[in-house]
Amino acid sequence: MKTRIIECVPNFSEGRDLAKIKEITNAIEKVKGIKLLDVDPGDATNRTVVTFVGEPEAVVEAAFQGIRRAAELIDMRGHHGAHPRMGATDVCPLIPVAGVTLEECAQLARKLAERVATELNVPTYCYEAAAFTPERSNLAVCRAGEYEALPEKMGNKDKGPDFGNRPFDEGVARTGATTIGARDFLIAVNYNLNTTSTRRANAIAFDVREKGRPMREGGKVTGKPIKDENGKPINIPGTLKGTKAIGWFIDEYGIAQVSMNITDIATTPLHVAFDEVCKKANERGVRVTGTEIVGLVPKRTLIDAGKHFLRKQHRSVGIPDSEIIRIAVKSMGLDELKPFDPKEKVIEYLVEDTDSKKLIDLTARGLAEETASESPAPGGGSISAYMGALAAALGTMVANLTSHKAAYDDRWEEFSNAAEKGQELMERLLHLVDEDTAAFNRIMDVFAMPKKTDAEKAARAEAMESATLYATEVPLHTMETAFETFDLLRNMASNGNPASVTDAGVGTLAARAAVRGAFLNVKINASGLKDRAKADALIARGSEIEEKAAKAEAEILDVVNSKI
Repeated sequence: MKTRIIECVPNFSEGRDLAKIKEITNAIEKVKGIKLLDVDPGDATNRTVVTFVGEPEAVVEAAFQGIRRAAELIDMRGHHGAHPRMGATDVCPLIPVAGVTLEECAQLARKLAERVATELNVPTYCYEAAAFTPERSNLAVCRAGEYEALPEKMGNKDKGPDFGNRPFDEGVARTGATTIGARDFLIAVNYNLNTTSTRRANAIAFDVREKGRPMREGGKVTGKPIKDENGKPINIPGTLKGTKAIGWFIDEYGIAQVSMNITDIATTPLHVAFDEVCKKANERGVRVTGTEIVGLVPKRTLIDAGKHFLRKQHRSVGIPDSEIIRIAVKSMGLDELKPFDPKEKVIEYLVEDTDSKKLIDLTARGLAEETASESPAPGGGSISAYMGALAAALGTMVANLTSHKAAYDDRWEEFSNAAEKGQELMERLLHLVDEDTAAFNRIMDVFAMPKKTDAEKAARAEAMESATLYATEVPLHTMETAFETFDLLRNMASNGNPASVTDAGVGTLAARAAVRGAFLNVKINASGLKDRAKADALIARGSEIEEKAAKAEAEILDVVNSKI
């Protein structure tokens, strides 16, 4: 199952009263399924920036509860601070981290904005990716004039909020207005240089940042800036879109750095920015010695970087995520200045539920002993999924061994792609190991439901049908996914390293056992369904896969035996 995570970074117009701030964050934390990552109050700005992450639905609910509490506690009529502001909750962006698109976040932001205006009576603007008009994608346009301009803007068709537009009243005077939107993840990163020269660091920053540097007469640094017909300076654009950068000297480290914000990581991923800064630094006789990530990053940032550097080496990318991330850390020198622990810097790792016990986190002995215990779960369904995962793992191993073998240098990418697909299949099947046990537990939960009244009996029967259907569909997913491993295993038996052909054969046997074992679970669980038409359809689908699996096993084993 694909992980879906978004980040929310609401800015509340209170940075001095810690008790009020705590009440707001308490309201956020009460929502199950979110993790509060940071609370950063500012006395001078009289503003607190809060960061939390989780599943989209939970994050949106937590954002609403935070906005609600802020509206109850903060009176904008007495607010003063150094930072621009318009409301008790001044701005609230939703940011895609994993398994969610920016457009999906924009849709969530618009729904949240409408709910805030409807239920809390707080006027709300939509900005950035959630904006309804191009000009409102700019936060400054929405917040123009700040809180003091609201009497003029409210009720105005062109200047009023997207939701909750009405004449300025007592409610607006108290809460102000808020802006809710969606933006891409921003990465703050510093590139360490082997120089103490701020001027050289700045020159490199100007080379790469999207804004670039001013165009000057004679092309000289000391030349007079060239302006357009409107008197505005003309810039020579830098090489990296979606970036802002500057050079500075850090006393703590005794080196200069290029400090960069990557505001569009889809256009300019971290590894692309790193390579370009290295290139421009080299052109100026300077070397990048390492990289410092400020704050957190999505997992995909390091995975994409690690794969990029592996491909540059003509090495397989079909290896575990932990190894890919290690390559990224070493390639960009993320641990040069201080230790870099992915568990503390990668958002997905921070939000993992470490309290819940997962079968796939057990040792091989632990899983065997857990299966052998008196508990009915894990049982045959989970073990079938695990056999499928082992089949994918063996196919992936052969692909990696072949990719790295000298005789296959000109085909490394072909086998790297096969290994990458194998890793993906293995992860899906490992997820099904725990999912099958979860499906069994769901049925057990139904037995604990009350059944005294007719309504309770009806609800219990409906819940049992739903749980039984789910318990039938999970092993069917195991069958379908395990069957996909045959293509990988066939390819490895036919084209992979001949010395590993028996590994492909063992993988084939494991894949067939996974399909057959999962099918037994499909049939026994389908027998408990009241909807016989649906049950028959699921069994028919399982029979089809089982028949194809038998043929695939025979074909691949013929190849294996012919090469032994």
